[in-house]
Amino acid sequence: MPAPEPAQRPKTKDTAVAIDIRKLSLTYQTADAPVIALSDIDLKIRTGEFVSFIGPSGCGKTTLMRVIANLVDPTDGIITVNGMSPEQARLQRAYGYVFQAPALYPWRTVRRNLTLPLEIMGMSRSEQAARVEKYLALVGLKGFEGKFPWQLSGGMQQRVSIARALGFEPALLLMDEPFGALDEITRDHLNEHLLRLWERTQVTVIFVTHSIPEAVFLSNRIVVMSPRPGRIVEVIDSDLPPDRTLDVRETPAFLEIAHRVRVALRAGHSYDD
Repeated sequence: MPAPEPAQRPKTKDTAVAIDIRKLSLTYQTADAPVIALSDIDLKIRTGEFVSFIGPSGCGKTTLMRVIANLVDPTDGIITVNGMSPEQARLQRAYGYVFQAPALYPWRTVRRNLTLPLEIMGMSRSEQAARVEKYLALVGLKGFEGKFPWQLSGGMQQRVSIARALGFEPALLLMDEPFGALDEITRDHLNEHLLRLWERTQVTVIFVTHSIPEAVFLSNRIVVMSPRPGRIVEVIDSDLPPDRTLDVRETPAFLEIAHRVRVALRAGHSYDD
């Protein structure tokens, strides 16, 4: 499947703040001792940015995303999502969430998986049909409306999941390692397709990954996190060209950014537990 045509990258300077996090911490109370998952997080994400969270397993990347999504509450600090509290943003369906696994209902066709949130929202059938056609075309799956998830490859299932998250047209897309279980060739292809998709929709994307090449290839900025307790070690800007393809990974500019991310990850391990 060919990727969508490149478009101009959304401008991120001097734009509104989509996510504003100040002095945020989260501590889980357990039977034996408290567990500090996040500590003193300060971060601003501008509207239209593609920002990746990267760090070792257990560093709090997904936890921070879940705080943004109002799936877990912080212990301390302040966070706003598009000028609202995370709870208000969730109730107003201000974000779409793409999980590590596609989380599709096997007994529903692709069309009916996409329309499920639209049905819950009370959208008319004609509008549902229009959204399904639009977003399946956007992810390159037009013509697969009548298939069941088990008839699709893993990469195609994840594209259906992305189309579903975009279907109600949120301002914010949260993606929790969506390609982590896929083979390298499929992952590369979907990375390139996602980049073109972001450029066309101009949605704000927060992307959790363990992969340095993936983070550098996709992102405006890369948020490097330390082992637990999760802290932000460094926020690294990427100025790679907006129409980049996978070939950019062999360039000195890409390798330099990847090196900076790797150095920051090593520095993060210098924190005391």
